[in-house]
Amino acid sequence: MFNSDLMKKLSNCFGPSGREKNIRELITNEIKDYADEITTDPLGNLIVRKKGNGKKILFTAHMDQIGLIITHVDEKGFLRFSNVGGLKAKEMLGLRMVFDNGLEGVICKEELKNNEKLSMSKLYIDVASTDKEFVKKNFRLGDMCVFKSEYYETEDCVVCKAADDRIGCYILIDAIKNHPATDNDVYYVFTVQEEVGLRGAKTAGYSINPDLAIAIDVTATGDSPDGIKMDVKLGGGAAIKIKDNSIITHPEVKDLLTYLAEKNNIKYQYEILEFGGTDAGAIHTSREGIPSGVISIPTRNLHTSGEIFNKSDVEECIKLVIAAAQ
Repeated sequence: MFNSDLMKKLSNCFGPSGREKNIRELITNEIKDYADEITTDPLGNLIVRKKGNGKKILFTAHMDQIGLIITHVDEKGFLRFSNVGGLKAKEMLGLRMVFDNGLEGVICKEELKNNEKLSMSKLYIDVASTDKEFVKKNFRLGDMCVFKSEYYETEDCVVCKAADDRIGCYILIDAIKNHPATDNDVYYVFTVQEEVGLRGAKTAGYSINPDLAIAIDVTATGDSPDGIKMDVKLGGGAAIKIKDNSIITHPEVKDLLTYLAEKNNIKYQYEILEFGGTDAGAIHTSREGIPSGVISIPTRNLHTSGEIFNKSDVEECIKLVIAAAQ
């Protein structure tokens, strides 16, 4: 059964790229009673191990979320910013943002002249204060903020921020709690800084050096009128990736995941994403090369404050992760 309370906590937890401390602590508290070994590497990856003497298997899901970093603070309380991860200026106007200290602001724009296009440089955050000392005390160069939006569920779907990739973290947490009987040496890794270049996955893949690696991450869908043409849809089950911009899935890994899905009556669909990438992109070229693949969660409205996924797809992804671990 879908754990709404856990997903809400994961979605609402502050943790943009490079600032994953809060989400790392939340996940640690969730899985500490189920792990044989828990470590944090120098870059900040949370590495959870279920020991075995067989093949070494690595699963990853990234903890970080997209956000903004403050580049300038003026005395009137207007903040200039740059993006941390993939964001588009045209989709940000009017959004509320929240900082780690709980303070908020709203994204506004300068007046555009002569058919000027909206760009990031024309946007600023208004923190709703005319008190110069308040602004000076609470907002500094280098501070980060993330979307402020309410978690919401329907009977079959979830609307939330940071589904990318907190739903992947949710899936790994569930898999750890229901880890199968197996001789495999399984590493569940919650990575950092995926949204800015797959950085945590690069170091984790190198240090663990697994026989097989599988990333758990969101993917786009083609079932809404947003212009994306692809076969993946909400409610279609776990998406087994064939290709994205970072990886062409190892054919034996694709075949293995397909075999496991069919053997265990797991609903699945194939995915080819014409953009983007996942942790697997960094892992599969590590050392001499690591056979890698991806189990994707179909998600609408990627990199917005209202990402949407289907609960039944999540359950199928959990089953496939557990089958692969076994």
